[in-house]
Amino acid sequence: MKKWRRLLMGGISLFIFLGALAGCAPREAEKRASKLIVKLPPLTVANADTGITDFYDVLIQAGKEFAAQYTDNDVTVEVIKFGYTEEDEYIAGCFDTDNAVDVLFEGYFNMAGYIHTGRVVPLDDILTDEIRADVDDTLWKMSQVDGKIYMLPYYSLQNTLIYNKDLFRQCGLAEYIGADDTIQSWTPEEWEHILSALAEKLPEMTYPMLMYAKNDQGDTHIMTLLRSKGSAFFDENGRFNINTAEGIAALQWIAESYKKGYFPPGCENMEIIDCNALFANNQLAIHMANSATMINEDMTSAGIANFPSLDGKGYNTSFVTGFEVFDNGDPEKVRIAKDFLRYFMSSEELMNYAQIGIPASNATAERVSRHIFMQEAYTANMANTVDFTANNPNWRGVRDIFYIHIHELLAGTITPQEAAEAIDADCNAAIDAGWANSKLHE
Repeated sequence: MKKWRRLLMGGISLFIFLGALAGCAPREAEKRASKLIVKLPPLTVANADTGITDFYDVLIQAGKEFAAQYTDNDVTVEVIKFGYTEEDEYIAGCFDTDNAVDVLFEGYFNMAGYIHTGRVVPLDDILTDEIRADVDDTLWKMSQVDGKIYMLPYYSLQNTLIYNKDLFRQCGLAEYIGADDTIQSWTPEEWEHILSALAEKLPEMTYPMLMYAKNDQGDTHIMTLLRSKGSAFFDENGRFNINTAEGIAALQWIAESYKKGYFPPGCENMEIIDCNALFANNQLAIHMANSATMINEDMTSAGIANFPSLDGKGYNTSFVTGFEVFDNGDPEKVRIAKDFLRYFMSSEELMNYAQIGIPASNATAERVSRHIFMQEAYTANMANTVDFTANNPNWRGVRDIFYIHIHELLAGTITPQEAAEAIDADCNAAIDAGWANSKLHE
């Protein structure tokens, strides 16, 4: 009995001793919980291997994968999609709140303006030599301000014109229809012949070419048309320079084209959705499109053309889409956001969704080249791409005023000369205000 009692007491002592040792052992520190808020507007992507077409779903997947492998923090990635007309509410309207954006994915067209709020952080520290070499210098130039990279390019879409081949044939213009998988460029003389033939021969309530000036939706397309008579559009300082012989000539061409019936009647009060409907209903011969929307077109009845230029080579614009990281006063969240981008760039599957356009990553473009719509033609057409913002701040302010003067021109209340003077004065005032209020991240 005594022996049993000694064994029992010894076992209890050993248990207490081992428990004490366990209590003294260092515990693994609990990881701090962090929530990363990623926001984006509706954006379509493509990946032949998965069939996913909504980039919202891609970011949901990326967030889960990133959080599962991340060891520094217990991360939750919340992805929020906002409507195009809700951007102010979801981005600037959420600054300094719990819903502030940490990572934004959208087009540079809107995104560039946030750099000048001082909240967007430079990304140079996450760009290795390999990453830099994998992206063309032209894209890096579009992604920077004062020599620092603030936006990470993912893919680009080329903005061109689309024309209805059937309407061209009906009007005796078959010779201007290009071969399959090509992008047409017409000389100024050919443009005039095409538009005049369409105006003369199209059925009633069917029109030659797009035009709209009800709101700011047409600004990029109209700005590109203002280069058609040789205008460089910007001066050497990136300011509007339309009040020149070439700029006034382009405005005169727009005004005269309206009088000749080249544009839909009442186009000064139309918006892009109206022209979309006309083109879809075979009531518009020439409209605008980009390399993503062209994927859904029947190429037996639709062709692609550049905007007109004086030299006949034509113009297009490039819309780059990518990422930004915001500093909301928490250095740890900035670090996590940058790590999220590092993870995203390291995943071939995630990078492959850029095949909706021309991937910014040359390695990705080569890997998925067989799935990229008209890659060879669009790549060659980059030689005709023009910059439509010159990296100016307050582009929203520019857009708010530019269309008003085009509306007035089409309505006949101002002359081309007056329009040129007003565009330069008001758009440059908006740019100057943007620079005056510009604040870059410290």
